[in-house]
Amino acid sequence: MVIHVIKLMKIQKLREFLDAKAAYYNHPDFIANDPISIPHRFTVLQDIEIAGLFAAILAWGNRTSIINKCTELMKMMDDSPYDFIRHHQPRDRMKLLSFCHRTFNGLDLLYFVEFLQHYYTNVTSLEFAFSAHITPQDENVEKALIGFRKVFFALEHPERTVKHIATPAKNSACKRLNMYLRWMVRNDENGVDFGLWQHISPSQLVCPMDVHVSRVATRLGIIAEPKADWKTATALTHQLKKLDPDDPAKYDF
Repeated sequence: MVIHVIKLMKIQKLREFLDAKAAYYNHPDFIANDPISIPHRFTVLQDIEIAGLFAAILAWGNRTSIINKCTELMKMMDDSPYDFIRHHQPRDRMKLLSFCHRTFNGLDLLYFVEFLQHYYTNVTSLEFAFSAHITPQDENVEKALIGFRKVFFALEHPERTVKHIATPAKNSACKRLNMYLRWMVRNDENGVDFGLWQHISPSQLVCPMDVHVSRVATRLGIIAEPKADWKTATALTHQLKKLDPDDPAKYDF
């Protein structure tokens, strides 16, 4: 009984600490210096989806570099990504070949654009490329991420581009895609995350996991080892659900 009470006290103290941190960063002032500022430049659903996907996929390195590169990419798409995706001609893609950020280059970008053009010709929202693969009964978005990758690479594609879309099937932490899903799914009216997608529940989100997150979670005693893989990401999320079962991904803040 005493041990149980001590555990409850520790959980309550951890909840108070992390809730305070989440509340501090989950604020409109946070947007300007974060990659989420890129999709926040738009108001149309599809513009937000496309800009958000690129901002998440390109989220390597320091935030200033990421935002600058995403801004460059949006300009290449005439600051109207959905219109560009839907209506550009093959010759318009040539200017995209010069784009490069870390290991993501023009060839990768050309395939992303080709996929998105094909996809939006048939479907109104990118949400369904994820949500079609899970049900409300699924504990988390694992099947959604695996299914999305299969859909994304259903067209003929460069082999080199495969590395840019992670999958739980290979035990990847899928940090960037989980961050993207957080942006699209969470809606707490604080104005940071968009909450535009309705067929995935915030309770199914997995907390984005990288080396930094795993180290902090280990120091806080939430997980046992500082690993950045799918198994550890879901273990972390399982523990965070004890603090907030309906919205564990808020602790990404």
